[in-house]
Amino acid sequence: MKKMCSKRLAVSLTAIITAAFVMASGGSPNLLSARGKPLAGDTASSAQPATDRMPIYGQWRTFTTKDGLPSDKAFCVRVDGATVWIGTDAGLARYQDGQWRTYSTEDGLAHQVVMAIEVSPQTGDLWVGTMGGLSRFSAGRFDTYNQFNSGLVNDVVYGVTCTGDEVWVATASGISRLNTLTGQWEIYNEKNTPMHEIWTYAISADNDIVYAGVWGGGVLEYNRRTGRWREYRDPDKEMELDLYPDDGLVQDVVASVSYVNGILWIGTYVGLNRYDGARWRGYFDHDQGLVSNFINFVKGRGSAVWIATDKGLSSFDGATWITYQRQDETGKGEVSISSGQEIDDRFQSETTIANNFVLGIDFQDDFIWVTTSEGVSRGVALPESNRPSIR
Repeated sequence: MKKMCSKRLAVSLTAIITAAFVMASGGSPNLLSARGKPLAGDTASSAQPATDRMPIYGQWRTFTTKDGLPSDKAFCVRVDGATVWIGTDAGLARYQDGQWRTYSTEDGLAHQVVMAIEVSPQTGDLWVGTMGGLSRFSAGRFDTYNQFNSGLVNDVVYGVTCTGDEVWVATASGISRLNTLTGQWEIYNEKNTPMHEIWTYAISADNDIVYAGVWGGGVLEYNRRTGRWREYRDPDKEMELDLYPDDGLVQDVVASVSYVNGILWIGTYVGLNRYDGARWRGYFDHDQGLVSNFINFVKGRGSAVWIATDKGLSSFDGATWITYQRQDETGKGEVSISSGQEIDDRFQSETTIANNFVLGIDFQDDFIWVTTSEGVSRGVALPESNRPSIR
Protein backbone atom coordinates (compact mmCIF):
# COMPACT_ATOMS: atom_id res chain seq x y z
CA MET A 1 0.00 0.00 0.00
CA LYS A 2 2.82 2.39 0.80
CA LYS A 3 4.27 1.72 -2.61
CA MET A 4 1.01 2.58 -4.36
CA CYS A 5 0.42 5.72 -2.31
CA SER A 6 3.89 7.05 -2.97
CA LYS A 7 3.41 6.42 -6.67
CA ARG A 8 0.17 8.35 -6.70
CA LEU A 9 1.80 11.29 -5.00
CA ALA A 10 4.15 11.47 -7.95
CA VAL A 11 1.11 12.34 -10.04
CA SER A 12 -0.60 14.73 -7.63
CA LEU A 13 2.42 16.69 -6.47
CA THR A 14 3.60 18.36 -9.60
CA ALA A 15 7.00 19.29 -8.27
CA ILE A 16 8.25 15.71 -8.47
CA ILE A 17 7.01 14.78 -11.92
CA THR A 18 9.65 13.89 -14.45
CA ALA A 19 11.67 16.74 -15.99
CA ALA A 20 10.71 18.27 -19.31
CA PHE A 21 10.86 16.23 -22.50
CA VAL A 22 12.71 17.76 -25.43
CA MET A 23 11.18 16.66 -28.69
CA ALA A 24 13.66 15.14 -31.10
CA SER A 25 13.68 16.56 -34.58
CA GLY A 26 13.87 14.44 -37.65
CA GLY A 27 12.38 13.55 -41.02
CA SER A 28 8.82 12.60 -41.88
CA PRO A 29 7.45 10.12 -39.35
CA ASN A 30 6.30 6.74 -40.65
CA LEU A 31 4.86 3.68 -39.02
CA LEU A 32 7.20 0.77 -39.61
CA SER A 33 6.37 -2.91 -39.70
CA ALA A 34 8.27 -5.37 -37.56
CA ARG A 35 10.63 -5.80 -40.49
CA GLY A 36 11.29 -2.07 -40.67
CA LYS A 37 9.25 -1.22 -43.76
CA PRO A 38 7.17 1.95 -43.63
CA LEU A 39 3.44 1.39 -44.01
CA ALA A 40 2.15 3.21 -47.07
CA GLY A 41 -0.21 6.10 -46.52
CA ASP A 42 0.97 7.04 -43.04
CA THR A 43 0.41 10.71 -43.64
CA ALA A 44 -1.98 13.23 -42.18
CA SER A 45 -3.68 13.84 -45.54
CA SER A 46 -4.65 10.19 -46.06
CA ALA A 47 -5.45 9.36 -42.45
CA GLN A 48 -9.15 8.62 -42.12
CA PRO A 49 -10.77 5.66 -40.36
CA ALA A 50 -12.83 3.71 -42.87
CA THR A 51 -14.81 1.59 -40.42
CA ASP A 52 -15.98 1.57 -36.83
CA ARG A 53 -13.05 -0.62 -35.85
CA MET A 54 -10.70 0.71 -33.22
CA PRO A 55 -8.12 2.72 -35.16
CA ILE A 56 -4.36 2.48 -35.01
CA TYR A 57 -2.63 5.84 -34.65
CA GLY A 58 0.61 7.00 -36.23
CA GLN A 59 2.21 10.24 -37.46
CA TRP A 60 2.66 11.33 -33.84
CA ARG A 61 3.64 14.91 -33.11
CA THR A 62 4.71 16.10 -29.67
CA PHE A 63 4.23 19.60 -28.31
CA THR A 64 6.40 21.00 -25.53
CA THR A 65 7.38 24.39 -24.11
CA LYS A 66 9.42 24.88 -27.27
CA ASP A 67 6.16 24.90 -29.21
CA GLY A 68 4.29 27.19 -26.84
CA LEU A 69 3.07 25.04 -23.96
CA PRO A 70 3.43 26.72 -20.56
CA SER A 71 4.88 23.48 -19.14
CA ASP A 72 5.64 19.96 -20.31
CA LYS A 73 3.89 18.54 -17.25
CA ALA A 74 0.45 18.06 -18.79
CA PHE A 75 -2.31 16.51 -16.69
CA CYS A 76 -5.45 16.61 -18.82
CA VAL A 77 -6.87 17.39 -22.26
CA ARG A 78 -10.31 18.37 -23.51
CA VAL A 79 -11.30 18.84 -27.13
CA ASP A 80 -13.97 21.41 -28.00
CA GLY A 81 -14.47 21.36 -31.75
CA ALA A 82 -11.46 22.98 -33.41
CA THR A 83 -10.04 23.98 -30.02
CA VAL A 84 -7.92 21.79 -27.74
CA TRP A 85 -7.51 22.65 -24.06
CA ILE A 86 -4.59 21.34 -22.00
CA GLY A 87 -4.21 21.48 -18.23
CA THR A 88 -0.64 21.83 -16.97
CA ASP A 89 1.13 22.71 -13.72
CA ALA A 90 1.76 26.21 -15.10
CA GLY A 91 -1.67 27.18 -16.39
CA LEU A 92 -4.34 26.39 -18.94
CA ALA A 93 -3.20 26.08 -22.55
CA ARG A 94 -5.37 26.54 -25.65
CA TYR A 95 -4.41 25.17 -29.07
CA GLN A 96 -6.32 26.81 -31.90
CA ASP A 97 -5.45 27.44 -35.54
CA GLY A 98 -2.00 25.97 -34.97
CA GLN A 99 -1.15 28.41 -32.16
CA TRP A 100 -0.83 28.02 -28.40
CA ARG A 101 -2.09 30.51 -25.85
CA THR A 102 -1.72 30.26 -22.07
CA TYR A 103 -4.20 31.42 -19.45
CA SER A 104 -2.85 31.93 -15.94
CA THR A 105 -3.92 33.31 -12.58
CA GLU A 106 -3.24 36.76 -14.01
CA ASP A 107 -6.10 36.14 -16.43
CA GLY A 108 -8.40 35.06 -13.60
CA LEU A 109 -7.70 31.31 -13.47
CA ALA A 110 -8.23 29.99 -9.93
CA HIS A 111 -4.82 28.29 -9.68
CA GLN A 112 -1.93 27.56 -12.03
CA VAL A 113 -2.18 23.75 -11.56
CA VAL A 114 -5.02 22.50 -13.77
CA MET A 115 -6.21 18.96 -13.04
CA ALA A 116 -9.49 18.68 -14.98
CA ILE A 117 -11.28 20.32 -17.90
CA GLU A 118 -14.88 19.93 -19.08
CA VAL A 119 -17.05 21.65 -21.70
CA SER A 120 -20.76 22.09 -21.00
CA PRO A 121 -22.83 20.66 -23.87
CA GLN A 122 -25.65 23.04 -22.86
CA THR A 123 -23.81 26.36 -22.84
CA GLY A 124 -20.36 25.70 -24.28
CA ASP A 125 -18.79 27.09 -21.10
CA LEU A 126 -15.41 25.70 -20.09
CA TRP A 127 -15.14 24.35 -16.53
CA VAL A 128 -11.62 24.07 -15.16
CA GLY A 129 -10.71 22.15 -12.02
CA THR A 130 -7.54 23.38 -10.31
CA MET A 131 -5.62 22.95 -7.09
CA GLY A 132 -7.16 26.19 -5.86
CA GLY A 133 -10.79 26.10 -6.91
CA LEU A 134 -13.13 25.71 -9.89
CA SER A 135 -13.08 28.22 -12.74
CA ARG A 136 -15.66 28.83 -15.45
CA PHE A 137 -14.42 30.36 -18.68
CA SER A 138 -17.24 32.01 -20.61
CA ALA A 139 -17.38 34.92 -23.03
CA GLY A 140 -13.65 35.49 -22.66
CA ARG A 141 -13.56 35.80 -18.85
CA PHE A 142 -12.99 33.60 -15.82
CA ASP A 143 -15.31 33.28 -12.82
CA THR A 144 -13.93 31.32 -9.88
CA TYR A 145 -15.76 29.24 -7.30
CA ASN A 146 -14.12 28.23 -4.03
CA GLN A 147 -14.96 27.24 -0.47
CA PHE A 148 -15.51 30.85 0.54
CA ASN A 149 -17.81 32.14 -2.20
CA SER A 150 -19.76 29.01 -3.21
CA GLY A 151 -20.81 25.50 -2.27
CA LEU A 152 -17.56 23.97 -3.48
CA VAL A 153 -16.69 21.56 -0.68
CA ASN A 154 -12.91 21.75 -1.24
CA ASP A 155 -10.66 23.88 -3.42
CA VAL A 156 -8.60 20.90 -4.62
CA VAL A 157 -10.53 19.75 -7.69
CA TYR A 158 -9.65 16.47 -9.40
CA GLY A 159 -12.57 15.99 -11.76
CA VAL A 160 -15.44 17.86 -13.44
CA THR A 161 -18.37 16.63 -15.53
CA CYS A 162 -21.47 18.30 -16.94
CA THR A 163 -24.86 16.70 -17.46
CA GLY A 164 -27.91 18.73 -18.36
CA ASP A 165 -27.86 21.99 -16.41
CA GLU A 166 -25.64 20.52 -13.69
CA VAL A 167 -21.91 20.65 -13.04
CA TRP A 168 -20.53 17.86 -10.83
CA VAL A 169 -17.16 18.38 -9.16
CA ALA A 170 -14.88 15.76 -7.57
CA THR A 171 -12.73 17.22 -4.80
CA ALA A 172 -10.40 16.20 -2.01
CA SER A 173 -13.31 16.39 0.48
CA GLY A 174 -16.22 14.94 -1.43
CA ILE A 175 -18.50 15.97 -4.29
CA SER A 176 -20.23 19.25 -5.12
CA ARG A 177 -23.09 19.75 -7.55
CA LEU A 178 -24.00 23.11 -9.10
CA ASN A 179 -27.32 23.79 -10.80
CA THR A 180 -26.33 26.42 -13.32
CA LEU A 181 -29.93 27.62 -13.78
CA THR A 182 -30.69 28.29 -10.11
CA GLY A 183 -27.13 28.77 -8.82
CA GLN A 184 -27.89 26.28 -6.05
CA TRP A 185 -25.09 24.08 -4.71
CA GLU A 186 -25.30 20.68 -3.01
CA ILE A 187 -22.51 18.89 -1.17
CA TYR A 188 -22.12 15.11 -0.93
CA ASN A 189 -19.72 13.50 1.53
CA GLU A 190 -19.65 10.86 4.27
CA LYS A 191 -22.60 12.54 6.02
CA ASN A 192 -25.20 12.00 3.30
CA THR A 193 -23.82 9.26 1.02
CA PRO A 194 -22.35 5.75 1.48
CA MET A 195 -18.93 7.38 1.00
CA HIS A 196 -16.38 5.82 3.39
CA GLU A 197 -13.57 8.02 2.11
CA ILE A 198 -14.03 11.60 0.95
CA TRP A 199 -11.02 11.88 -1.37
CA THR A 200 -12.88 11.83 -4.70
CA TYR A 201 -10.59 11.50 -7.72
CA ALA A 202 -12.91 11.18 -10.69
CA ILE A 203 -16.46 11.79 -11.84
CA SER A 204 -18.42 10.90 -14.99
CA ALA A 205 -22.06 11.25 -16.01
CA ASP A 206 -24.35 10.20 -18.83
CA ASN A 207 -27.99 11.28 -18.77
CA ASP A 208 -29.43 10.46 -15.33
CA ILE A 209 -26.55 8.43 -13.88
CA VAL A 210 -23.44 9.88 -12.24
CA TYR A 211 -20.43 7.81 -11.19
CA ALA A 212 -17.68 8.95 -8.84
CA GLY A 213 -14.34 7.26 -8.21
CA VAL A 214 -13.20 7.51 -4.60
CA TRP A 215 -9.65 6.97 -3.36
CA GLY A 216 -9.96 3.95 -1.05
CA GLY A 217 -13.75 4.07 -1.24
CA GLY A 218 -14.57 2.34 -4.52
CA VAL A 219 -17.24 3.72 -6.86
CA LEU A 220 -20.40 5.64 -6.01
CA GLU A 221 -23.44 5.71 -8.30
CA TYR A 222 -26.05 8.47 -8.13
CA ASN A 223 -29.42 8.30 -9.88
CA ARG A 224 -30.57 11.83 -10.69
CA ARG A 225 -34.20 10.73 -11.12
CA THR A 226 -34.53 8.97 -7.77
CA GLY A 227 -31.89 10.92 -5.81
CA ARG A 228 -30.48 7.65 -4.49
CA TRP A 229 -26.86 6.62 -4.01
CA ARG A 230 -25.38 3.15 -4.45
CA GLU A 231 -21.91 1.97 -3.47
CA TYR A 232 -19.62 -0.50 -5.24
CA ARG A 233 -16.65 -1.88 -3.30
CA ASP A 234 -14.05 -4.58 -3.86
CA PRO A 235 -15.66 -7.82 -2.57
CA ASP A 236 -12.20 -9.34 -1.93
CA LYS A 237 -11.11 -6.42 0.25
CA GLU A 238 -7.56 -6.99 -0.98
CA MET A 239 -5.50 -3.97 -1.97
CA GLU A 240 -2.91 -5.59 -4.21
CA LEU A 241 -4.67 -8.53 -5.92
CA ASP A 242 -8.04 -9.77 -7.16
CA LEU A 243 -8.88 -13.06 -5.45
CA TYR A 244 -12.04 -13.98 -7.35
CA PRO A 245 -12.25 -13.01 -11.04
CA ASP A 246 -15.13 -10.87 -12.27
CA ASP A 247 -16.88 -10.69 -8.89
CA GLY A 248 -16.94 -6.89 -8.80
CA LEU A 249 -14.60 -3.97 -8.45
CA VAL A 250 -10.96 -5.12 -8.56
CA GLN A 251 -9.80 -2.53 -6.01
CA ASP A 252 -11.23 0.27 -3.87
CA VAL A 253 -8.49 2.73 -4.88
CA VAL A 254 -10.14 4.22 -7.97
CA ALA A 255 -8.24 6.74 -10.09
CA SER A 256 -10.63 7.23 -13.01
CA VAL A 257 -14.15 6.47 -14.24
CA SER A 258 -15.71 6.87 -17.69
CA TYR A 259 -19.40 6.19 -18.28
CA VAL A 260 -20.36 6.02 -21.98
CA ASN A 261 -23.30 4.34 -23.72
CA GLY A 262 -24.35 2.48 -20.59
CA ILE A 263 -20.89 1.04 -19.96
CA LEU A 264 -18.78 2.06 -16.98
CA TRP A 265 -15.00 1.78 -17.30
CA ILE A 266 -13.00 2.01 -14.07
CA GLY A 267 -9.25 2.53 -13.75
CA THR A 268 -7.55 1.42 -10.53
CA TYR A 269 -3.97 0.79 -9.47
CA VAL A 270 -4.27 -2.99 -9.85
CA GLY A 271 -6.23 -3.21 -13.10
CA LEU A 272 -9.22 -2.24 -15.24
CA ASN A 273 -12.94 -2.87 -14.70
CA ARG A 274 -15.91 -2.95 -17.07
CA TYR A 275 -19.47 -2.81 -15.69
CA ASP A 276 -22.60 -2.88 -17.84
CA GLY A 277 -25.11 -2.52 -15.00
CA ALA A 278 -25.38 -6.26 -14.48
CA ARG A 279 -22.03 -7.92 -14.99
CA TRP A 280 -18.49 -7.08 -13.93
CA ARG A 281 -15.32 -7.89 -15.82
CA GLY A 282 -11.72 -7.35 -14.73
CA TYR A 283 -8.64 -6.93 -16.95
CA PHE A 284 -5.00 -7.12 -15.92
CA ASP A 285 -1.55 -6.86 -17.46
CA HIS A 286 -0.71 -10.48 -16.58
CA ASP A 287 -3.65 -12.10 -18.42
CA GLN A 288 -4.68 -9.52 -21.03
CA GLY A 289 -3.10 -7.01 -23.40
CA LEU A 290 -3.24 -4.17 -20.87
CA VAL A 291 0.23 -2.62 -20.74
CA SER A 292 0.14 -1.90 -16.98
CA ASN A 293 -2.22 -2.35 -14.04
CA PHE A 294 -1.35 1.14 -12.75
CA ILE A 295 -4.01 3.24 -14.46
CA ASN A 296 -4.10 7.03 -14.33
CA PHE A 297 -7.07 7.69 -16.61
CA VAL A 298 -9.69 5.91 -18.74
CA LYS A 299 -11.68 7.26 -21.66
CA GLY A 300 -14.62 5.36 -23.14
CA ARG A 301 -15.38 5.97 -26.80
CA GLY A 302 -18.10 3.99 -28.54
CA SER A 303 -17.62 0.36 -27.54
CA ALA A 304 -13.91 0.82 -26.86
CA VAL A 305 -11.87 2.18 -23.98
CA TRP A 306 -8.54 4.00 -23.94
CA ILE A 307 -6.32 3.54 -20.92
CA ALA A 308 -3.57 5.90 -19.73
CA THR A 309 -1.00 4.06 -17.60
CA ASP A 310 2.45 4.53 -16.14
CA LYS A 311 3.94 2.35 -18.90
CA GLY A 312 2.17 3.56 -22.01
CA LEU A 313 -1.19 3.91 -23.73
CA SER A 314 -3.53 0.94 -24.27
CA SER A 315 -6.87 0.61 -26.07
CA PHE A 316 -9.39 -2.24 -26.04
CA ASP A 317 -12.59 -2.87 -28.01
CA GLY A 318 -13.68 -6.09 -26.34
CA ALA A 319 -11.61 -8.31 -28.64
CA THR A 320 -8.36 -6.57 -29.55
CA TRP A 321 -5.79 -4.71 -27.47
CA ILE A 322 -3.55 -2.08 -29.03
CA THR A 323 -0.70 -0.56 -27.01
CA TYR A 324 1.62 2.37 -27.73
CA GLN A 325 4.96 2.73 -25.96
CA ARG A 326 8.03 4.91 -26.27
CA GLN A 327 11.35 3.10 -26.31
CA ASP A 328 13.70 4.98 -24.01
CA GLU A 329 16.83 3.75 -25.75
CA THR A 330 15.93 4.97 -29.24
CA GLY A 331 13.15 7.50 -28.70
CA LYS A 332 11.11 5.57 -31.27
CA GLY A 333 7.77 3.91 -30.70
CA GLU A 334 6.37 0.41 -30.52
CA VAL A 335 2.80 -0.60 -31.32
CA SER A 336 1.66 -3.96 -29.97
CA ILE A 337 -1.52 -5.75 -31.10
CA SER A 338 -2.97 -8.69 -29.20
CA SER A 339 -6.18 -10.59 -28.62
CA GLY A 340 -5.12 -11.68 -25.15
CA GLN A 341 -2.01 -11.98 -23.04
CA GLU A 342 0.28 -13.02 -25.89
CA ILE A 343 1.26 -10.35 -28.42
CA ASP A 344 0.05 -11.26 -31.93
CA ASP A 345 1.98 -8.58 -33.75
CA ARG A 346 4.39 -5.77 -32.95
CA PHE A 347 5.40 -2.79 -35.06
CA GLN A 348 7.98 -0.06 -34.75
CA SER A 349 7.15 3.57 -35.38
CA GLU A 350 9.46 6.49 -36.05
CA THR A 351 7.16 8.74 -34.02
CA THR A 352 5.41 8.00 -30.75
CA ILE A 353 4.01 9.47 -27.54
CA ALA A 354 6.15 11.94 -25.60
CA ASN A 355 6.47 9.74 -22.52
CA ASN A 356 5.08 6.44 -21.25
CA PHE A 357 3.61 8.10 -18.14
CA VAL A 358 0.27 8.98 -19.73
CA LEU A 359 -2.23 11.12 -17.84
CA GLY A 360 -4.99 12.21 -20.22
CA ILE A 361 -6.73 11.31 -23.49
CA ASP A 362 -9.26 12.91 -25.82
CA PHE A 363 -10.26 12.77 -29.49
CA GLN A 364 -10.65 15.30 -32.28
CA ASP A 365 -12.00 13.80 -35.50
CA ASP A 366 -9.14 11.57 -36.75
CA PHE A 367 -6.71 12.80 -34.10
CA ILE A 368 -6.01 11.49 -30.63
CA TRP A 369 -4.54 13.87 -28.06
CA VAL A 370 -2.48 12.44 -25.20
CA THR A 371 -1.06 14.29 -22.21
CA THR A 372 2.03 12.95 -20.48
CA SER A 373 4.56 13.94 -17.86
CA GLU A 374 6.86 15.24 -20.59
CA GLY A 375 4.64 16.91 -23.15
CA VAL A 376 1.48 16.59 -25.22
CA SER A 377 1.27 14.23 -28.19
CA ARG A 378 -1.14 14.08 -31.12
CA GLY A 379 -1.60 10.98 -33.25
CA VAL A 380 -3.40 10.49 -36.57
CA ALA A 381 -5.70 7.55 -37.29
CA LEU A 382 -4.27 5.42 -40.07
CA PRO A 383 -6.57 4.60 -42.99
CA GLU A 384 -8.11 1.15 -42.90
CA SER A 385 -6.25 0.07 -46.02
CA ASN A 386 -2.94 0.52 -44.18
CA ARG A 387 -4.02 -0.93 -40.84
CA PRO A 388 -1.66 -3.72 -39.68
CA SER A 389 -3.59 -6.96 -39.27
CA ILE A 390 -3.09 -9.67 -36.68
CA ARG A 391 -1.25 -12.59 -38.18
